[in-house]
Amino acid sequence: MNRREFLHRSTSASLALGVAPRSFPAPTTNAMLDAETLPGAAVPSPEATLAGTAPLTTEGDIASQMVDGIHRFLLQRTSEAAAGRTRYWKRDYRSIEDYNRSISPNRERFRAIIGAVDARIDPHAQSAGPELLSTPTSPAEIARAEGYTIYAVRWNVLEKVDATSPSLTAEGLLVQPSGPPVARVVAIPDADWTPEMLLGLASGVPPQAHYARKLAESGCQVLIPALINRDDTFSGVPGISMTNLTHREWIYRMAFEAGRHVIGYEVQKVLAAVDWFEKENSGQSAPIGAMGYGEGGLLALYSAALDQRIVATAVSGYFQPRENLWKEPIYRDVWGLVREFGDAELAGMVAPRTLIVEGCQGPEVSGPPPITAVHLEGACPNGTLGSPPVEGARKELERARPFFAGLNAEDHVHWVANGAGASLPGDDATLKIFLSSLRPGARLRPGRKALIDARRGFDPSARLRRQIEEMVGWTQAQIRKSPERRREFWSKANLPWPDEGEKTSSGHDDPARDCEVSQWSASADHWKAATQRHRDYIWTEVIGRLPSPTMPANARTRQIYDAPRFTGYEVMLDVWPGVFAYGILLLPKDIRPGERRPVVVCQHGLDGRAQDVADATIDSKYYHHFAAQLADEGFVTYAPQNPYIGKDHFRIIQRMGHPLKLALFSFILGQHEQTLKWLGTQSFVDAGRIGFYGLSYGGKTAVRVAPLLDGYALSICAGDFNDWVWKTTNVESHYSYLLWGEYDMYEFNFANVVNYAELANLMAPRPFMVERGHYDPVAPDSRVASEYAKVRWFYSYMGIPHHTAIEFFDGPHEVHGVGTFEFLRQHLHWPAGGA
Repeated sequence: MNRREFLHRSTSASLALGVAPRSFPAPTTNAMLDAETLPGAAVPSPEATLAGTAPLTTEGDIASQMVDGIHRFLLQRTSEAAAGRTRYWKRDYRSIEDYNRSISPNRERFRAIIGAVDARIDPHAQSAGPELLSTPTSPAEIARAEGYTIYAVRWNVLEKVDATSPSLTAEGLLVQPSGPPVARVVAIPDADWTPEMLLGLASGVPPQAHYARKLAESGCQVLIPALINRDDTFSGVPGISMTNLTHREWIYRMAFEAGRHVIGYEVQKVLAAVDWFEKENSGQSAPIGAMGYGEGGLLALYSAALDQRIVATAVSGYFQPRENLWKEPIYRDVWGLVREFGDAELAGMVAPRTLIVEGCQGPEVSGPPPITAVHLEGACPNGTLGSPPVEGARKELERARPFFAGLNAEDHVHWVANGAGASLPGDDATLKIFLSSLRPGARLRPGRKALIDARRGFDPSARLRRQIEEMVGWTQAQIRKSPERRREFWSKANLPWPDEGEKTSSGHDDPARDCEVSQWSASADHWKAATQRHRDYIWTEVIGRLPSPTMPANARTRQIYDAPRFTGYEVMLDVWPGVFAYGILLLPKDIRPGERRPVVVCQHGLDGRAQDVADATIDSKYYHHFAAQLADEGFVTYAPQNPYIGKDHFRIIQRMGHPLKLALFSFILGQHEQTLKWLGTQSFVDAGRIGFYGLSYGGKTAVRVAPLLDGYALSICAGDFNDWVWKTTNVESHYSYLLWGEYDMYEFNFANVVNYAELANLMAPRPFMVERGHYDPVAPDSRVASEYAKVRWFYSYMGIPHHTAIEFFDGPHEVHGVGTFEFLRQHLHWPAGGA
């Protein structure tokens, strides 16, 4: 089944899946209040509030207002980012050695967030260094001019990850001078420029911008890597679906989940070129430089920030304040970048070496490639590029000057801008400074002689395809290796158990059968303490952690439902300045004075509303008003409004948050923290018996929120539990999020830290359950069952197998409400005196 067919089937009603949804009886609601049609609208009798709360008077679309509040919060945080960076730096200016030592932790953090963490091939290895590329019809020597020769080359960057993976290589052009090189330069084009364009071997770039050719004519040895471009030709899974993701976004998504990045891969290619240059210098010394434009400017700056062997760096059409990173294309999204690093801070990592910033025209990008009959919608629709504002770029460079001044290197930072930034990259003034910084006395000697490519009808798309396929293959190998890295991460819990599946002394696979159950129960009790640092790491490094709510709850309520068995209230709670939590509380009418009932927090999914689960007049094909059903059974229920509503309106939260090391669930966790705290103070709530039950995106919440918050006594994940790493990264199936528009699903380095089984295990010894419809299009049964088997094994190993369950039912993506309701009754001990 291709993606188009899958889209048609999965967006149809449940009957289109060939399965009739389960029929739920409606709760008794004949006395409901007559609310207005707008979600969260005001209702009659504003004085009808919950005891101890103020009246809720907010009108309009409260869910949308919630998202707007988070936007404003993030904009404020972004505006404060530059001033807040000083707390991450401890610069020591006593000497260059002391300075580099003092910023070493920053370098390593920067290396990690751009994913340039893998050891490159040893430059002295036989496989290192450029190899000439030729075929019978395409010679390696592709052009010759006075003083230099141009070759098509490839150089190795990263070794194979496993026996089936490719190694990662770079391809491009080498310009070899006839005599000793004046300098050795990595000249990096923009992503949409080929190496040939930068030399004038192909059309597309004006001669004034042929800075690689000018450097070659001035006696430099020049290596020009080919970058992954912004087209979508190869983005997708042939035979299943092709998408309009740019090639850079296609790589970014899968790599981000594995703690890697298309940026990091290309930085590694630049630094592998520097490795080779350094090896060449053992025979004939020449200074090493890097110069880049657009995406190449980014790579030149990032590479020089990491590698002190680069003596001089020229950054063209890129440098500027980076607080608007969230407005740039998503393939520039770097986790936590803006929180610690602006372009000025990266410039400070180049100090005291030479940095030249050229204010000129930048690449113009208005969005992703257009949707076509072949390339379906899937790309992040937001993200543009334009010329860096000259004044902003100049001011950002001024912020960097004190870092150079502290090292007595004020004359090593240069600003070049002609024509108010309207000039092309590679201006002669820039190149003169660049050359003289590399070798004092070196002169710019542009010959401007036309070059002719000896390769007949050369098509760079074959090279591009090879480079994309290598990156995909190398990334997929990293993903295959991720279970091993997860085991290493979790091994630090120091529990006395063998690896999963290891035989015990009795020769069977069940360790609990070799010991008294009490021993494993003791381990279960120890599990929370043993894994506290794991929880903290996941919350901080993978999800993104905000401080606990800083505002008093200031609860505001208003009655919205009046049914024979329960009363319903809208509830609004303050969380952080401008950020609130909102939901619907259903309160059974038969609660006796002084009685404390269990609570079920009932969570909607993507683009859902609290009313979808709490309003019995809304018989959603997904939710079947399950909060109202449970309230009719006597549970107190609370239906939170989560902010994943409004399509890109909420997804922008991810774009805005990631550069600050925050994400959507950073806010959801805080909202639930405040909600649990408030619920726990209510006279009718037993704070020790609050369970969570969520469908779809609510199921994502079930494995990301409930395990991290002690206030949840159990968690039920419905319609979402699966092999999440596979779901977000696989290049073989229509189930893959790579083929869909949900760019918000990606969490940095998730694969190397957790999968859904590990998240579910963090609930232990608290109960955890999965609800799964056979026809749910989220993932196949086999993936769900395989991932859940790890949870079942773990709970059994701990001696608490009755604390976990999975229910498969003959249905689609919906709340089934049979086994899960029984699970709630059993583990929240309701009705009172029950099992």
